[in-house]
Amino acid sequence: MSCRIEDYGLIGDCETAALVGRDGSIDWLCWPAFDSDACFAALLGTHKHGRWLIAPAEEITNTSRRYRGNTLILETRFETANGVVELIDFMPPRGNASDVVRLVRGVSGRVKLRMQLVIRFGFGADIPWVRKTEDGSGLLAICGPDMTVLRTPVATRGEDLTTVAEFEVGEGDTVPFVLTYGPSHLAVPAPIDPAVALQETEAFWSEWSARCSYEGEHRDLVMRSLITLKALTYAPTGGIVAAPTTSLPEQLGGPRNWDYRFCWLRDATFTLLALMNSGYTEEALAWHNWLLRAVAGSPANMQIMYGIMGERRLLEWEAGWLPGYEGAQPVRVGNAAHAQLQLDVYGELIDAFHQWRIAKLELYEGSWALECTVLEHLAEQWDQPDHGIWERRGDGKHYVSSKVMCWVAFDRGIKSAEKFGFKAPLEKWRTLRDTIHRDVCEKGFDRELNAFVESYGSKMLDASILLLPSVGFLEPTDPRVRGTLVAIEKHLMRDGFVLRHDPREVEQQPAEGAFLACSLWLADAYVLTGELDKARALFERVVAIANDVGLLAEEFDTGAGRQTGNFPQALTHIALINTAHNLSAAKQTTEKPAMQRSK
Repeated sequence: MSCRIEDYGLIGDCETAALVGRDGSIDWLCWPAFDSDACFAALLGTHKHGRWLIAPAEEITNTSRRYRGNTLILETRFETANGVVELIDFMPPRGNASDVVRLVRGVSGRVKLRMQLVIRFGFGADIPWVRKTEDGSGLLAICGPDMTVLRTPVATRGEDLTTVAEFEVGEGDTVPFVLTYGPSHLAVPAPIDPAVALQETEAFWSEWSARCSYEGEHRDLVMRSLITLKALTYAPTGGIVAAPTTSLPEQLGGPRNWDYRFCWLRDATFTLLALMNSGYTEEALAWHNWLLRAVAGSPANMQIMYGIMGERRLLEWEAGWLPGYEGAQPVRVGNAAHAQLQLDVYGELIDAFHQWRIAKLELYEGSWALECTVLEHLAEQWDQPDHGIWERRGDGKHYVSSKVMCWVAFDRGIKSAEKFGFKAPLEKWRTLRDTIHRDVCEKGFDRELNAFVESYGSKMLDASILLLPSVGFLEPTDPRVRGTLVAIEKHLMRDGFVLRHDPREVEQQPAEGAFLACSLWLADAYVLTGELDKARALFERVVAIANDVGLLAEEFDTGAGRQTGNFPQALTHIALINTAHNLSAAKQTTEKPAMQRSK
């Protein structure tokens, strides 16, 4: 079986990423890019679906791990009765090819180790043809368009369609393993020097991390979240994937398993704020430029998510041969939600451009024309039912958070035009803004519950309505905001965390795990309403469940005490960064938190 979700660490080269278990097994890697087929898919099955294990061949008495400083170099220490060894895993920033480097270092004594390499292209379905390279320096695995080459001084042999090895490491020894990917129709990729690659990778990440401007509390976790966000960025385009995995279940053993290896517009403003306020304007600009290219074209065709290069067709299918993580089926590849209507993305897009202007960072000169076209389209669409921020499948509804983000779209368009002197149909936009605001307050607020609800006419709650004060729809002092927070505390809290869906809703039973980003959104709301002690307590509760190397998934099963959902989750880490900034700003001043969206 694969490890618990929180028992994995992340390595990557800013074009793809791998998950390394505490047991020394790489159980997930899509090559050559985040959205490629996996060649190691044991995460969603067994070792027979592909993995790369390096671990002691004797009883392990203790395992510990850490990242080397502020880098993406993962160090796992295995202790045995005969000695201690360290496994150093990393992927050098992409050069001509993509490499996974694994160094085994002897710390003390002498330890016997084993290596098992099981390459299975096509998400664990395709067994490659394996042979020696012509010069005998490596082991080639070829299947269709894919090729890998393993280089190591250790003697290897074939066993049951896998590659295995046994070796010993003594104190002061270092044994390297380098696995390199390349297209099968091209020449075998040239070897790299593992020692030099380690130095260059450490320098790359250390220099990048040194640009972080955040100096508040929990800086180590904020820094790790920023590094994770960088690792989930597809460097050639600037697109940021929601997670490097697919089909890790929101509910252990359940069917809510989705492919998150794509880029969501809903994360746009949160991402920009997290990057810009932490000193990473280059990354924020790259994200903005990806955003601009992805949505180019008719606003009627704007999607909620795109591929890492801006692809629009993310067709969903099921890998029936994979049993799923701990039996959670189906295993999905692609995401059918890309074709849904989600009105909130229009607000996220316009708000992202507005935040960029407020930060006095240069925008593409054609941005305003695009925004006007988007708002012209939204004027005809805002009153339609949609599928909401949580991508509900089935018939659409009039989701409150979607309508609020339509209000945000026109509000930010008006503010940008007024502040920066852009030509715009301001009277029309002001009328629409007021109409939407009135519509939401009349139809989306339940006076009996004294709270905003999930959708018009519903009695159920939805954690996305926590964003109402942060986007400026209502002032934090408005009694309707306070009433909504009280209702969410009563109905959506489980063991101190926030559920995104109302557990009273029959179709959501049994309920999924608590949604970590929503828990942090509640902390942000507490900051805005001046309840700083409650905000800090909730923030501390969330960061306390980060794994031993600072990584968080999408959700947390409070009953099982386990992380669930795709991992590591960009939105969770983005929310952690933003809430840390909010709390730090609130501690330093009584003015509005620096991370609150400019209105």
